[in-house]
Amino acid sequence: MSHPRKLAPLRRALAIVCSVLAPLLGWAGTCLAAPAVAVPAQDVLRLGERIYREGVLPSGEPLRASLAGGISAPGTSFACVSCHLRSGLGAYQEGVFTPPANGAKLFKSLQVYSSARSGAGLSSSPGSGPQGAVSYQVARRRPAYSDQSLAHALRDGIDCAGRTMDEVMPRYDLDDAAMPILISYLKSLSAEFSPGVAPGKPARFTPWKPVKTLRFATIVSEGVALPEQQALLLPLESYILSKSRDAASHEPAATGTSGSASRFAGEAPPDSKTAPTVQLSLSRWVLKGSPDTWREQLEKFNRSEPVFAILGGLTEGPWQPIHQFCEESRIPCLFPMTDFPVISPTDWYTLYFSKGYYQEGEGAARFLNDHERLQDRPVLQIVRDTLEGRTLSEGFLKAWRELGRSAPVTVTLKRGEALTAEFLQHKLAQEKPAALLLWDGPESVRTLELLAAQKDRPDLVLLSSSFLGKSMYSLSEQARHFSYLTYPYRISLSPEEQGRLPKDRGGRSMKEQNFDVNPQFNALARNRISQQSYILGMLLRMTVDELRGNYYRDYLLDLIGTIMELEVRLYERLSFGPGLRYASQGCYIVQLSQGGLVKKSGWLEY
Repeated sequence: MSHPRKLAPLRRALAIVCSVLAPLLGWAGTCLAAPAVAVPAQDVLRLGERIYREGVLPSGEPLRASLAGGISAPGTSFACVSCHLRSGLGAYQEGVFTPPANGAKLFKSLQVYSSARSGAGLSSSPGSGPQGAVSYQVARRRPAYSDQSLAHALRDGIDCAGRTMDEVMPRYDLDDAAMPILISYLKSLSAEFSPGVAPGKPARFTPWKPVKTLRFATIVSEGVALPEQQALLLPLESYILSKSRDAASHEPAATGTSGSASRFAGEAPPDSKTAPTVQLSLSRWVLKGSPDTWREQLEKFNRSEPVFAILGGLTEGPWQPIHQFCEESRIPCLFPMTDFPVISPTDWYTLYFSKGYYQEGEGAARFLNDHERLQDRPVLQIVRDTLEGRTLSEGFLKAWRELGRSAPVTVTLKRGEALTAEFLQHKLAQEKPAALLLWDGPESVRTLELLAAQKDRPDLVLLSSSFLGKSMYSLSEQARHFSYLTYPYRISLSPEEQGRLPKDRGGRSMKEQNFDVNPQFNALARNRISQQSYILGMLLRMTVDELRGNYYRDYLLDLIGTIMELEVRLYERLSFGPGLRYASQGCYIVQLSQGGLVKKSGWLEY
């Protein structure tokens, strides 16, 4: 039996559909006719969403789009979501303003910008925001769309004021059956604020201004060590506290000033006197017991206090139960600190720093594929039967197959099983591999010392630096000579690179702000978790203020997708383009020397 809380959003959506379909089905003598075959109300939103996101008609055929110069193209390549984004709220990209396409904006009068490329009524001057915000004069106010004028715009490129739209806007071949379905979906798109948005406490100096509180939560499973929890929580709580102070005093946002154009948005900003003030709260959800009980606990937490998004998180074991909950509940889960993310090309709501151990396996495949010593000789893979070992092996095998290579010889070691010198010597003599992949933990150190004594050892032995941990520094000089490590982080920063790190409002870089100045932070600052948590806080600084009253979960994800790239100390490259679920996508191959890590490859992306 379905829970009534889960049915509430569906009932609201169906109510919207029914209210929309009633007048649509009764039209006569207008540009839209009733569909030849009535579509069940429960299917309208699903079919409209497919048109919007995939460019596929209810018939299953691709939508056709006409481009500049009369060129015809499949709508699957020019779906609405490509420019208007998943939330429908549009964006400013490459000199072109894409206005909102959700019903709440379309069907009311709205101040909109002209394209910076066309320059129609548009002037600009640099803004003062440190994120590069630009102030634009509003070109014009357009009237509200009707269903008929929206259909005219979609088909013919003529807006509700009778103006010809920019040529970047395709003209879509939507018949009288598909058009009302798409319009119904647009009316439901970003129609109500997402769960996790609550009334806030008015600011002391501006009590007349509306205040909203965005509720966030972070997730920790019992058993996570206290220092690791502190490394997660300190940067996040510091950001939440600073944001709350700003809201209480109503200081200007770091990413711009009220009344200036967002560097992302496709609509005019709200008036500074009525623009809502945003407060934030952060709850801690502690998961107990076996992971197969976590789903029930997560649902209970969210029923008690719905959240706008999950921030970070630490668990012992895979993130999969939390990932599945967030995807099915449509809750953004932003950059949990896990080495075991779910590998999916289609899931939307969970963003990861990287693919973790899986990514190191992919990097090893790329490195071996390009290595001249390999030729056509076999590869031997020894895999410890743990989550770490299996995940490394899975990443390598998938990438290796996609590179057209034959499957390696794989030996699996049970937990606690020792790898003897006799077995290792026999296997090497039997297979004569050009390379050995040793997906094992600290136990690998003993195996490498055994290999050092072997005359017929492979030219290359690849290991995971993450799986080895600190034990890799105990390798003997002889073992270091033939041992290569996957390393998924930035190795060092030059002075020039440090100068490019993002600055806070005081002009301090990330290094200065968190690693050298803050004494409370300093004890944990060298910790990877604290660096990841700080990066997450930095991303929130760059996006939360840009919501500008549009409190929709999908819009938060859309904004993160417009950041593109970010330079930080921990990772070689962080990319946040639209649809990217894993921000860091690569690793180095390194060797140990007396001076530290030495690169033996470039940054290997897969």
